[in-house]
Amino acid sequence: MGPALVLAAGILAADHFLPENGAAHDYPEAKSYRVTSDASADVDAALSLAAENGTRAMIVMGANWCHDSRALAGWLGTDRFAELIDAHYELVFVNIGMPQSGDGHNLKIAERFGLEEVPGTPNLLVVTPDGDLVNAETATTWRNAASRSENAIYEELATLADKAT
Repeated sequence: MGPALVLAAGILAADHFLPENGAAHDYPEAKSYRVTSDASADVDAALSLAAENGTRAMIVMGANWCHDSRALAGWLGTDRFAELIDAHYELVFVNIGMPQSGDGHNLKIAERFGLEEVPGTPNLLVVTPDGDLVNAETATTWRNAASRSENAIYEELATLADKAT
C-alpha cells in the first residue's frame, strides 16, 4: 500500500467509524447484547450495585442485529460516556431478540418496571435502586439511536442521572 493510500485511509478513519460491512457512518458500534443464562439476575445485580453506590441502573435492552442498538452501545463505550456512567449509573445490557417480529425474550424485565410494550430496539431504562422507572416517557424512544447526535444522547443521559421520580 502506497503512502498516499495509507494517508487517505487514516483521514477517512479519523472522520468516520467503519462497521463490519465497510460503509462509513458517524457513530461507534459495539456488540454488547450477550445472551446470558439469567438476564433478570443481571438486572438485580445492577440494582444492588446502584443501592450500594448511590447511583441508578441503566438497563439497555437491545440486540446485536440492530444498528441502533449497536450505535447506542458504541456511544456508551466511549471515554466521554464512561465518565458519566461511572459517576451516575450501573450499566447492564439485556439481549431482547426481535420483539417487533414476535421473537422477543427477556421482555418481562421491561414489564417489571411498568413498560407494557417493547415496540422495537433498543430501549433504555433508567431505574432507581428502589425499582422506580425514571424515564417511562422516553424508555422506548431509542429506536433512532444511530441518528441521534453524540451530544443529544449525552445530554439526555446526564439529565436522567438527576431527574426526580
